Amino acid sequence: MTFDDLNNEDEEMMSLESPGAYPIINDDQTPLEFDESTPLPILTLRNAVLFPGVIIPIAVGREVSRKLIEDVKKGDGILGAVMQKKVNIDDPGFDDLHKYGTMAVILKVFEMPDNSITVVLQGKNRFELQQMVTSKPYLTAIVKKSEEKVPNAREFEALAGSIKDTALSLLKNAGDFKNELTFAIKNIEDKRFLINFVASSSNLKPDEKQTLLNASKYKDRALALLEYLNKEVQLSQLKNDIQGKVKTDIDRQQREFFLNQQIKTLQDELGGDPNQKEVEEMKQKAKTKKWNSETKEVFEKELKRLRRMNPMAPDYSIQLNYLGTLLDLPWNEYTKDNSDLKRAEKTLDKDHYGLEKVKERIMEHLAVLKLKNDMKSPIICLYGPPGVGKTSLGKSIATALNRKYVRMSLGGLHDESEIRGHRKTYIGAMPGRIIQNIKKAGSSNPVFILDEIDKLNKNIHGDPESALLEVLDPEQNSTFHDNFLEIDFDLSKVMFIATANTINEIHPALLDRMELIEVSGYLLEEKIEIAKQHLIPKQIENHGLTKSHLQFSKEVLSFIIEHYTRESGVRSLDKTLTQVIRKIALKIAKSDEYNVKITKEDIITYLGQTRFNPERYTYHEMPGVVTGLAWTAAGGEILFIETAISKGTGKLTMTGNLGDVMKESAVLALEYLKSHAEILNLPPETIEQWNVHIHIPEGAIPKDGPSAGITMVTSLASALKKQAVKTNLAMTGEITLRGKVLPVGGIKEKILAARRAGIKEIILSKENEKDLLEIKQNYITGLKFHFVSNIEEVLSIALV
Repeated sequence: MTFDDLNNEDEEMMSLESPGAYPIINDDQTPLEFDESTPLPILTLRNAVLFPGVIIPIAVGREVSRKLIEDVKKGDGILGAVMQKKVNIDDPGFDDLHKYGTMAVILKVFEMPDNSITVVLQGKNRFELQQMVTSKPYLTAIVKKSEEKVPNAREFEALAGSIKDTALSLLKNAGDFKNELTFAIKNIEDKRFLINFVASSSNLKPDEKQTLLNASKYKDRALALLEYLNKEVQLSQLKNDIQGKVKTDIDRQQREFFLNQQIKTLQDELGGDPNQKEVEEMKQKAKTKKWNSETKEVFEKELKRLRRMNPMAPDYSIQLNYLGTLLDLPWNEYTKDNSDLKRAEKTLDKDHYGLEKVKERIMEHLAVLKLKNDMKSPIICLYGPPGVGKTSLGKSIATALNRKYVRMSLGGLHDESEIRGHRKTYIGAMPGRIIQNIKKAGSSNPVFILDEIDKLNKNIHGDPESALLEVLDPEQNSTFHDNFLEIDFDLSKVMFIATANTINEIHPALLDRMELIEVSGYLLEEKIEIAKQHLIPKQIENHGLTKSHLQFSKEVLSFIIEHYTRESGVRSLDKTLTQVIRKIALKIAKSDEYNVKITKEDIITYLGQTRFNPERYTYHEMPGVVTGLAWTAAGGEILFIETAISKGTGKLTMTGNLGDVMKESAVLALEYLKSHAEILNLPPETIEQWNVHIHIPEGAIPKDGPSAGITMVTSLASALKKQAVKTNLAMTGEITLRGKVLPVGGIKEKILAARRAGIKEIILSKENEKDLLEIKQNYITGLKFHFVSNIEEVLSIALV
């Protein structure tokens, strides 16, 4: 920069008499005497540095600064002027200011036509900020006088002379104020003031001026200023050389360039070339991208190719679309993960009730991420029945992690190009949905939901499951290749969460790449809490009601869940509650009377007669009737197994819509009793004289599984011995031909079903004892458990 630019400086370079001129000359270097223990009002400057001895006007716009000027003017007229570190801070604090400033006196205050004020300051002492005293109504601080050391007289005089000569040589090509500045510099006698005046008048950046003020030795300040002035002299000479070289005859090539520039100027006058504008905008946007050298090289190559193309050519739009996609993708742009584990845990608990395993896994990932920032994101698959909150859980995870959220539905997807994209040589080509969603997210580390991954289809167009293998492999997805981009994109920081209803339909290789977490169905107690904490408040808000308009008790919610829904999740429950709230909203709108505290009778009025009737335990004195426990997609249930015997040839009949595995359990049970008839104190041939009929009620519902083994053995033994089974007892467990009792699944749901049905005692396999640890203690209070290893133990407990 040179002195010819000085007339474009900020307002602090205007003189008192002539706005637009330079600091007023004043050789008065007399320092102010002040008490260092007295707080000094601090005027914060945005883009100005005040040097000792220099007089400059400052345009005051902030209310805080106006108040300060008014108060100081009424007092002794002394303040401290300090530049703030960042220009964009409107209300700077003590820590936002530079360490060194200048004590100044107010010479004059002007009221400007736009109601702002301009204050004329003269710098006096250089000081160092020590401690803030007050921040309101404006900053005041304790300052320490910082004496500026003057070097050896001969050396200092030589330095000052060099600065004066260099400044005057620069002023030869200065602008409008050349004469005034030349006169000013020639007539300054005080060497210290000369340095401060030239530094203040130069075109140095504010931070560079502050660096000069920070120098405690005049020698250091003078050397730094001289170095800057010498650079400006060299730059001025270089400009002159260049101007001399270009004053040559224009050859043919230059003439063409000149004519092209004229054509471009005409186009600009007519609104400019839109295609050229678009290219230039792309070029400017590319400077802000954080891509690697390979991507940058590809972009620049393709941009040059676009420049050469005719805008009317068919490939032009494809090329433009390709470059636009490259620019829109968030290359190496990441959102900062939330490291507050308690807040994340609170967010997860707020949005979803239960689901402890999933929440625990997310919290583990957050904990590791907090300790090791460059960890690869896990690839999780949440599987379970519909309506349990798998998809919505992904959104909560994104909120807890403070990441962007995108969702991609894979249901019915059958084309590989939907994942990998089309090659850009095709008309209408576009990137795959993975890259499209990353672009939509605007960051390279979103939470990415792959919904319904078990419903992918394979046909002649390709196998999308195989295409997902690269996406979901942590060792490969750092270099994911999209056919449209033709450049590798890093997906390793993306947290992929797949959802599925069943994992049986998922490709084994794809299954192997994911961390499986089962999201089982909700228990009745959990559904009640979900309804109270989430579903009812949401629907009350959606229907324009308030909590005072209606109240659901736990008994009423339990009644709705058991008699109007049959599901693992809460989707049907949400619809049913919505139906009830709509009825109430109608009554409120019509000003009809209704019960605020909703009763079971009200539910029947609003929803009609009950749709489902849950099994309740009823004692049967008749031998052969035993209560079993079953797992269904809608949760646990109790079921009754009935056995009747009649004179015959030992024929076994089974009814009740039983599956093959359950039929095999019945055959096993009968054969075991035949081979161990002594347990029942019956001769083996006696069993052969009876026909056996096993029936499980509700024949319209298919039933299968091995967990009814011990129930069938007990039912057969009870019927053959004509001995009733113990009251309030239920059981579940698989049997072997040797009489062993094996563990079964769904223990949590089965125990809760037994408790709801009024069961007091439950027989389980000894190996299922560990499953009780996963159940909350208040759910199993009042139940007595018998853990058995063989059938003999079962019969000794069950038969009275």
